[in-house]
Amino acid sequence: MAPTKTAAPGDLLTRVAEARQTGALMVGGHPGGAVYVFEGRVIYAESPAAPGVGELLTSSGRLAGRTWQSALDLGTSTARVGRLLVEQGHLTQGELELCVLGATYDAAYFALSAESAPVEFLPGATHWLGAVVHIDAAAVSREVLRRVHLLDEIFPNRRIDVEPVSPVTRPPRARVTVTAAQWELLVHADGQRTPADLAQLLGRAGYATIQELRRMAAAGLIELPETRAADSPEFVRLPHPRGASAPVDRTAPAVPVISGVKDPEATARHPPPNSDPPAAAAAVESPTAANRPPRLARRKPGAKLPKELATDSPPVHQGTDEVLLKRIRTALRALR
Repeated sequence: MAPTKTAAPGDLLTRVAEARQTGALMVGGHPGGAVYVFEGRVIYAESPAAPGVGELLTSSGRLAGRTWQSALDLGTSTARVGRLLVEQGHLTQGELELCVLGATYDAAYFALSAESAPVEFLPGATHWLGAVVHIDAAAVSREVLRRVHLLDEIFPNRRIDVEPVSPVTRPPRARVTVTAAQWELLVHADGQRTPADLAQLLGRAGYATIQELRRMAAAGLIELPETRAADSPEFVRLPHPRGASAPVDRTAPAVPVISGVKDPEATARHPPPNSDPPAAAAAVESPTAANRPPRLARRKPGAKLPKELATDSPPVHQGTDEVLLKRIRTALRALR
């Protein structure tokens, strides 16, 4: 089958199943995914938004990480990873089938729920896990549609499925009841993790995670993702400062020549000892000096205070109240 630029992934899967072909249906877009078929029947599906079999088995603690990695190293080239796990006794056939079924339906929702997306079919492609289960393609399509309608009935906002999760700063009601699954999501949601990240971190199915997030969105417990315009700036513009500012070119005004002084600027910077600042110093100041508080006049060491300050004498102490002291001593003796 020739590659298709844009089409409905579910319709193309139906055509592949009717032709009883073997290969992989690659779905682009966000989040996209892939559906693997063998002679017209679905054997596996994967998507970046849903944890795969390895993530589910290791995150839940059912398999150790080194056990899963060993099976990948030995069986990837021959598409026998699932069979090796059963033959080596790490999983039973029933456990593996249930895990593959859950991961397949989980990823199929993300890969096939879009009405239109870039789709391409790769004939002959196989998955490294192997053919563990065989699912009717029509059953997969019906389950995808059922999950879409169920989520829309809870809260119709598909951006919640892929955007980072942020809890609200204040609950909408004084008393809020959450389930254990919702509590774990609220604890681990930090505004950076997406639903897929939370599902992989907690070892849960992606659809079940989204289902709880939709319920929390309907209850007002998480922030709704905002739709950002295409031409919206990525930075924040700071407000323009109010008031006048000093010009960049701070050219000093003309300094009047004082008779007897060769360099007025040097005299202003280094005045002679025991002398008041010359008038030329004020002329050398920058234009912003008008906004500064006035400088205090210098006073020579040992000089007397000005007359207006010298007339104010400190208050005279009236002495000790002997009667009050006697009363305090009498009260202290009575307490002994």
